[in-house]
Amino acid sequence: MSGAPSLFSRPAWIGVGVFVVTAALLPLLNLAFPDGHALHVSSYAMGLVGKFMCYALAALALDLVWGYTGILSLGHGVFFALGAYAHGMYLMRAIGRDGVYQSTLPDFMVFLDWKTYPWYWAMTDSFWYCMALVVLVPGLLAFVFGYFAFRSRIKGVYFSIITQAMTYAFMLLFFRNDTGFGGNNGFTDFKRILGFSVTAPGTKAVLYLITLALLIGALLLCRWIVTSRLGRVLQAVRDSESRLMFIGYNPLWFKLFVWTLSAVLCGIAGALYVPQVGIINPSEMSPANSIEMVIWAAVGGRGTLIGPIIGAFTVNGLKSWFTAAFPDLWLFALGLLFILVTLFMQKGILGLMGNLKRSKPVPVTEAAPVEAPAKEAA
Repeated sequence: MSGAPSLFSRPAWIGVGVFVVTAALLPLLNLAFPDGHALHVSSYAMGLVGKFMCYALAALALDLVWGYTGILSLGHGVFFALGAYAHGMYLMRAIGRDGVYQSTLPDFMVFLDWKTYPWYWAMTDSFWYCMALVVLVPGLLAFVFGYFAFRSRIKGVYFSIITQAMTYAFMLLFFRNDTGFGGNNGFTDFKRILGFSVTAPGTKAVLYLITLALLIGALLLCRWIVTSRLGRVLQAVRDSESRLMFIGYNPLWFKLFVWTLSAVLCGIAGALYVPQVGIINPSEMSPANSIEMVIWAAVGGRGTLIGPIIGAFTVNGLKSWFTAAFPDLWLFALGLLFILVTLFMQKGILGLMGNLKRSKPVPVTEAAPVEAPAKEAA
């Protein structure tokens, strides 16, 4: 991406290192110092950063398909939500008889007079089985959807529209009470994870650190992909797919691989999101949420990997402030932000930083006087 700082240049590595160290210190400051201490970090602030890291992982996944492969998805929210629901099924089973109705079934099933779990809830009392679902469900949906779409050579705005239609269809499906996913209320009121209280400070700190580790791991994985030969093929798909086909490559499997991997990363982000936020409902599948992911990548700088992470933190930080100070103005501010980025910051925050760096005047050093050559003796 011309104009933006080079991918993982030395300043970028330094920035990532500072972020990792700073973010890793937050749980320590939360647990080691009591409320009121100058160094104490509140549980709310730590939870907010944890949520932002989940969003950053989703934005990174989107950048892999949009920034590097040229596939604009307006439906990544469905992969995020499916991963969240897969983990949420285990969390709901772990409630046990601690619910309002003192039943082994979730409260919403008792309220609807269900007597047993549906067949697709089988084995969801196993944590590792649900973790497998977190990967397999979004990955399988993406593979099947992508295979038929890419084989049919659907691309550009048409592909974006059908991805948006897909997430909207799933949102309507999950809003129904008879699907067994809690209807419009979704899953909430979680109690335990692997026997530990979800609300305990130690559990929150572990979940936070796992999210940080997986975000950095996903960043390194994506960097390895985009700097490899596979990454060069993906960028060739973005820049000139027809020319790539002319020289003998079949773009179908390359696009399908990166599309499926992106969906899996989004599902993992959703699974990390659920226990930290404490709720998942069908509104996470709304087309507006998928469009916000695109805005995160655009604001930070798509095609840079680091940019979407910066964009996710920037946009969601502004959202948290706006919804508290000016709740009625957030959507207008978000629209204005996207317009400004589209018109004046097409390469995002990282591109702007690169332009500012190049515009700095280069100091001119005074040249030393050149002595005239001595005359040769006759």
